[in-house]
Amino acid sequence: MSLENAHPGPGCDPCLGGIEAISSAVLGMSRHLEVREVLRRITASARTLLNAEYAALGVPDDHGGFAQFVVDGVSDEQWKAIGPLPRQHGVLAGMLHRLTPTRLKDVRRAPDFGGWPPAHPEMTDFLGMPILDGTEVLGALFLANKQGSTAGFTAHDEELLRILTAHAALALGNARLYERSRELTLAGERARIAHDLHDAVSQKLFSLRLTAKAAATLVDRDPARARAELAEVARLAAEAADELRAVVVELRPAALEEDGLVATLASQVQVLDRAHSAEVSFRPAEVRALPPAREAALLRVAQEALHNALRHAGARAVTVSLTGTADRGAVLRITDDGRGFDPESVRRGGRHLGLVSMRDRAASVGGRLTLESAPGKGTVVEMEVPGA
Repeated sequence: MSLENAHPGPGCDPCLGGIEAISSAVLGMSRHLEVREVLRRITASARTLLNAEYAALGVPDDHGGFAQFVVDGVSDEQWKAIGPLPRQHGVLAGMLHRLTPTRLKDVRRAPDFGGWPPAHPEMTDFLGMPILDGTEVLGALFLANKQGSTAGFTAHDEELLRILTAHAALALGNARLYERSRELTLAGERARIAHDLHDAVSQKLFSLRLTAKAAATLVDRDPARARAELAEVARLAAEAADELRAVVVELRPAALEEDGLVATLASQVQVLDRAHSAEVSFRPAEVRALPPAREAALLRVAQEALHNALRHAGARAVTVSLTGTADRGAVLRITDDGRGFDPESVRRGGRHLGLVSMRDRAASVGGRLTLESAPGKGTVVEMEVPGA
């Protein structure tokens, strides 16, 4: 059924209003990539679209409960008083095992209604709609207590919600793919660190062992050469310690929540400056606090760019700067004097040096990443994010 056919009466203004409301709701859902935020947006959009007092969205787990359950129209205090997440029973269970909507004048009179906890708000008219991916039920959206009408939810409401949940399924699928790709990115970063640890530190320690053995054999017959070999042992040990410190910096979680972006960046730059022969400096300016996701993305991009400059580019000097923007956003800039590269040839050759993950991180928070480099000319990585 088209939206026009679902129109409840003559004229087209209500229909156009429904289209505009759905368009606004879809845009709101599409701006976010984290699953929890997408679920929250779907729930709030549905409640607003159909003028319901309460809305909820449940995503089932594999154990008879809900992996996630989001509510709108219920205060935090009310939600805490209600108690644990509901189990899949009664009307909710039916919604998760049917591919069709449920519209009731009074949910309390439904044959499978099983009652509510004492603190649960009173609900009468009810509209539930499965969120479907083909025949798979991704979740179920529930609305209760139609406002401004004594007739409860109508067939027109049902059709509007059906359209909204079709878009919600796409938004939820995209969010799940994004989170999965982020998990794979993190796994790839861990694998890279392990590879660096093996290549850099293990080889240094192997050389150290061989040099120490050579020194031991020369102590009696050639003390001068033995001293030279022992000096090499000391040098290799210092390099191995530097490499280990650098790996520890990458493994150690950044204290963004406690310290904020500026202090966290300053701390990491200071440690890297001590751990590497290159000069690593930080130039902060006054920057307002940003939403946590944007600060995390800026930090991760800075870490990736610093890794490239110190491990791959052979830079002798690396500068990190962070400045605020007029709209209360921020610009991160990492400049190095390393060997540089041709960005086009890197893309053609399949080696991205983390460029894809950095661009993805920037895009995921509404930001923009640019890169300037050329052989022998160093590299500049710049990321800009908007304000709150």
